[in-house]
Amino acid sequence: MFIRRLTALLGLPALILGLTTAPASAASTTAGGGKHLFPTRIELPNGFRPEGIAIKGTTAYFGSLADGDIYAASLRTGKGRVISQGPGTPSVGLKIDYRGRLFVAGGPAGTARVVDSRTGRILANYQLAPGAPTFVNDVVLGRSAAYFTDSQRPVIYKVPFGRHGKLLGQSAVRTIPLTGDYVHQPGFNANGITWTPDRRALIIVQSSTGLLFRVHPWTGVTRQVDLAAQMTNGDGLLTIGRTLYVVQNQLNKIAVVKLNRSGSAGSLVREITSPDFAVPTTVAAFGKRLYLPNARFDIQEPLPTTPYWVTAVRR
Repeated sequence: MFIRRLTALLGLPALILGLTTAPASAASTTAGGGKHLFPTRIELPNGFRPEGIAIKGTTAYFGSLADGDIYAASLRTGKGRVISQGPGTPSVGLKIDYRGRLFVAGGPAGTARVVDSRTGRILANYQLAPGAPTFVNDVVLGRSAAYFTDSQRPVIYKVPFGRHGKLLGQSAVRTIPLTGDYVHQPGFNANGITWTPDRRALIIVQSSTGLLFRVHPWTGVTRQVDLAAQMTNGDGLLTIGRTLYVVQNQLNKIAVVKLNRSGSAGSLVREITSPDFAVPTTVAAFGKRLYLPNARFDIQEPLPTTPYWVTAVRR
């Protein structure tokens, strides 16, 4: 009973408590305006190859490009462990809902799956793309559906929910072609995905061009966001209020863009950098901080011994 109460107070799954794997860096600072010291760097298992991040309470979740494992770590201590074994194919972008369900993009497998963050159990599997080429890259959650990008196809995938958020079967999946201003290019295309400030449309970043597009979530009609700056090497996206954070992975920085309410236009107001960045890919927020996993794409042949970590910066 004590463990359950402590778990509820800390906002952690019970299986995270008392773990010793991958300790946090000694560097710490106050996070979220609270009294506790949170590490500014969280060590991940060697060879993990992180890409996506999601945060619920004071627990962060990461997906592995190496084998698809899902790793959970405490933001308070930095300690963590694998909570769900991967399918042997990459786990890329991920998001978590208030029920504790993790929605995971499956990269070159063309899949998505839903994982119970408390037990690690697979709640649902979806085949989004019929075959190669495909790279299901990132996901954003709405009240009635999850939306996934595909960096190799000019589409987004919609996985609708049933009543009260019920997970539906494969037959519910919809493929929505991207039309309008978006032009599919050689290389990596639609990558990060988020909502506009008014939550009436989606925003995606096209990595190959650095352009942002506003996407109608029902029709797939796109309009280029009116923005003077290019989001070169754009990857993960995060909207908080009218502020859009764009991770520019190979440039080791975050572009901070102020949007209008509809997300049709914006302006670059500043950039966030850190000497601890090593090709960060995606971003999630906790309190006044942003947390970013470092994918280290600059290493051409990562090894099982290659170190990986998460960097926290002030937003």
